[in-house]
Amino acid sequence: MKKTLREIADLVNGVLLGDGDIEITGVTNLEDAGAADISFAVPPHLEKAARSSAAAVIIPMTVTEFSKPAILVENPRTAFTELLKVYAPKVMIEPGIHPTAVLGKNVTLGENVAIMAYAVIDDHVKIGNHTIIYPHTYIGKEAVLGSDCILYPNVTVRERCHIGSRSILHSGAVVGSDGFGFVTVSGRHQKVPQVGNVIIEDDVEIGANATIDRATTGSTLVKQGTKIDNLVHLAHNVVVGENCFFVALTGIAGSTKIGNNVTFAGQAGCAGHITIGDNSVFAAKAGVIGNVPAGSFYSGFPARPHKEWLRGEASSNKVPDLLKKVKDLEKRLAAIESKE
Repeated sequence: MKKTLREIADLVNGVLLGDGDIEITGVTNLEDAGAADISFAVPPHLEKAARSSAAAVIIPMTVTEFSKPAILVENPRTAFTELLKVYAPKVMIEPGIHPTAVLGKNVTLGENVAIMAYAVIDDHVKIGNHTIIYPHTYIGKEAVLGSDCILYPNVTVRERCHIGSRSILHSGAVVGSDGFGFVTVSGRHQKVPQVGNVIIEDDVEIGANATIDRATTGSTLVKQGTKIDNLVHLAHNVVVGENCFFVALTGIAGSTKIGNNVTFAGQAGCAGHITIGDNSVFAAKAGVIGNVPAGSFYSGFPARPHKEWLRGEASSNKVPDLLKKVKDLEKRLAAIESKE
């Protein structure tokens, strides 16, 4: 694809700075940008951008001078994202059902659905318009998929689970596996039937090999706009609010209630049966063991307010010096006592 810098400025509602007739054929990062590419930069990377080989750079509206052609916008990251959508090569999938796909009884398909090789669609499944199901994916009995979804290879959506429109499930994701429910009687673990389901609302993305357990009864719920990274686990009866982030290797124990706009960084996790308020953030490897009020920023294990955790870490770094001082004082005290 080829567009002039002026056309790109119009596309992202930006202000042109410099030669608008430059032709742009690619969108990439500063390190890889060449003489026909556009990239983006925000402070403190503006000088790096000026020295780069990029033909032009998308920069904040607050910049008044720049040494190469640029487009001024309110949010360079957002504008860059929009350009990636325009320039990204399109993967064209023809609608239709591959001859090797298996469809059960009373399957309802919307318009322009694509079901690729060796996918299995069980009985009484409903699939919305323009949804794409890649090879070796399984959709269980009475499951419902919305419109414009993409299910990549080897996804499993178990019986009676619901996937909202415009949702993306990456390879190996499992929605509706049994929750980890057992009762121990006389030293033996007896399985508790997991008879609920999972409801995924619209615009949710689920990463590769992520797992979301079905509820014991009722529904495990992930609300609209939430994004789940690879290798994340949500246990049975968890309720996740809107527009949350779960970064890789996060684990959420059963019956946890999570508000809107909550972020769990990598390898964070929490105990079950707790409530987490809106707009909370948990740093990497944080371990949450109790209820958390809205607007919190927690770190460490057990997780506590971030500033408190920082003070604790700073204090722990002083322990070796403190121990040396104590040993020195013990020696001096022993010397004094020996003279008495």
